[in-house]
Amino acid sequence: MGAQGLQALTVEDYCQPDLTRPEGVKTPCPLADGTSYAAISDDGRSIESYSFKTGKKIATLFSLDTQKGDVKISSFNGYEISANGRKILLWNNVKKIYRHSFTADYYVFDTFRGTLQRVSEGGAQRGATLCHDGRQVAYMRDNNIYISNLDYGTDKAITKDGSLNKVINGMPDWAYEEEFGMITALRWSADDNVLAFLRFDETDVPVYSFDQYKSYCEENPLSDVYPEAYSYKYPLAGYPNSKVKVMAYNVNDQTTKTMDLPTEGNYVPAIDFDGKGENIMVMLLNRDQNDLKVYRVNPGSTVARQVYGERSDAWLSPSAYQMVDYGDNSFVIGSEKSGYRHLYEYDYNGNLLRTLTSGDWNVTAYYGRNPSTGAIYVQTTQNGAINRNIAVVERGKTTMLNPAAGTERAWFSKNCLYFLRYYSNAQTPPVYTLCDAKGKTLVTVEKNEEYAAKYAGVGKKEFVQIPNAEGEMMNAFILKPADFDATKRYPLLMTQYNGPDSQEVLNCWKMEGIYYLASQGYVVAAADGRGTGNRSRQWANCVYRQLGVLETKDQLAAADWMRAQNYIDAENTACFGWSYGGYMTLMELGDPSCRFKAGVAMAPVTDWRFYDSIYTERYMQTPQQNESGYNLASALARTQNVNGRLLIMSGTSDDNVHFYNTLKYSSKLSYEGKVFDMMALTGFEHSLPMCNARTQLFKKIADFLNTNLSQKR
Repeated sequence: MGAQGLQALTVEDYCQPDLTRPEGVKTPCPLADGTSYAAISDDGRSIESYSFKTGKKIATLFSLDTQKGDVKISSFNGYEISANGRKILLWNNVKKIYRHSFTADYYVFDTFRGTLQRVSEGGAQRGATLCHDGRQVAYMRDNNIYISNLDYGTDKAITKDGSLNKVINGMPDWAYEEEFGMITALRWSADDNVLAFLRFDETDVPVYSFDQYKSYCEENPLSDVYPEAYSYKYPLAGYPNSKVKVMAYNVNDQTTKTMDLPTEGNYVPAIDFDGKGENIMVMLLNRDQNDLKVYRVNPGSTVARQVYGERSDAWLSPSAYQMVDYGDNSFVIGSEKSGYRHLYEYDYNGNLLRTLTSGDWNVTAYYGRNPSTGAIYVQTTQNGAINRNIAVVERGKTTMLNPAAGTERAWFSKNCLYFLRYYSNAQTPPVYTLCDAKGKTLVTVEKNEEYAAKYAGVGKKEFVQIPNAEGEMMNAFILKPADFDATKRYPLLMTQYNGPDSQEVLNCWKMEGIYYLASQGYVVAAADGRGTGNRSRQWANCVYRQLGVLETKDQLAAADWMRAQNYIDAENTACFGWSYGGYMTLMELGDPSCRFKAGVAMAPVTDWRFYDSIYTERYMQTPQQNESGYNLASALARTQNVNGRLLIMSGTSDDNVHFYNTLKYSSKLSYEGKVFDMMALTGFEHSLPMCNARTQLFKKIADFLNTNLSQKR
């Protein structure tokens, strides 16, 4: 394609999500037979089954075009298939609540009769889930749990104490959804007679309010002449959290019991049933998030028995302990107690049966176990922290199925005999293939050839290692303009995220706005400093109780290394980051040794006292426990040192990192008489998913950099 093709690309081609997204495959839903999976058709009008071995269509499970009966729908947004395959739960008319949660209208399709049935006539539902035989649906509405019995046509509330901003039954509060990734807190037993759920009492959690302004993305953008106040429960660091109880409802005798667990003052980051579907498995985590206990609870007697425990000198990462699989007689759980993230198998008496994986690398995903051979399938960093490879664990040995550098992901069949493989690297857009258990390609599903040709002329990431402030090597990438000339000097933009356990430097395809900035004549570089993930725990844990301090030193050291390269214009350098990366921009500009001429902070945290309790306290403990650490970690405490030109931006409807952070920081700069640039994105949320917001964001960044950096090329 070359330079001619590159010139044809617009800013939208680099930044607009619907244009930068490569062709994918519909997320597969493995079916019980172990040889097939379900997926939504390309036109979105049906759910079809496909062979894992051939990729060919087997049958149509549901279609909008062949509905029978009185109840019909014209579209659907998603689906869930019952364990016996008899029923399909469908939903439409989705209305977003937070990042992942929504309300919708739910329906159940009977695959034998070919008819649809409404789950409820009483209004939109949230988090509906089918029981195993598909005859009942549990859901939440108005903060109470209902069970709809499809055979009898009943729709009964099983809790009655739910109340807005007070009690939530069966669904997580904002903090649990955002920081533990909890989507629903409803679980059915194997015999469908017990519904386990969490009850959140958020009465004591302070209310957070901000004005809600309409953007021009919305219909009737001028209809909010009196903007509405948006209020919800949001626990800041050090403030009260929701009080959580583990409950069990017995369908037969219609009784609800509270499980006998020490939940007071603790988090309950996960519940499930054991492999036989009889006992409830409950994780309890203390508020400091360094002491985890797993209990096995009898839902009838409510008696709980601890079967696992782990403590850490720093924090316990959800990416480890949420990697859990409850089997019939034992369970697999992830832990970083060796210094790296590995898998361990325990019996239900709490005895360690075996260490499944080991080595100076991390397990980054658990896919499942072949019930016949016992082989376990995982994703690992055996090829280095910047790569991801699918591997099989057999007889104490972990072997990569395909050792190619890059990023692999997998969706396995129920029996782990087949999988759908995703593969990409920094130069290669995603390729999807169907493979057998040994990793042999059976069918290529999507090559993204046309998409790859479109971006063939863009700059290429180069992966290098850069010394940090202590001389330790950081993984880094350098992205040069496509027409790079080694005899010229280019302005430098350091981009970062650098939050604890995060990773920015990955060998995978990701078309994004930094490629646009490179096309405008900037060398863009990133380095994963101390605190980042998928290296050793020692590398991550050193930032504990002092966020931003060591990371700032490492980012400034990386920038100094880049300035020493003969193709960099050392006098014209800048930094950029989003969210935690925006916070890093402010910390760097406020460091007395900063040499950046300019910085861009998008949606930054400006003081950790302004952010939510679960995330912040995981790494900082509470402000009451660690006042000096919060003071050191505050970007607000560094404003007097800001000499580089700043562009600070935020969405006014950000329910995650509130606009208040930006307002507070800009107020202090103004108070101190400093000149800076600011952009408010009206009505937009944290990740700017709507309209052309991302395109406008990077156009603004390019304009700001062009104004404040002298491009000497």
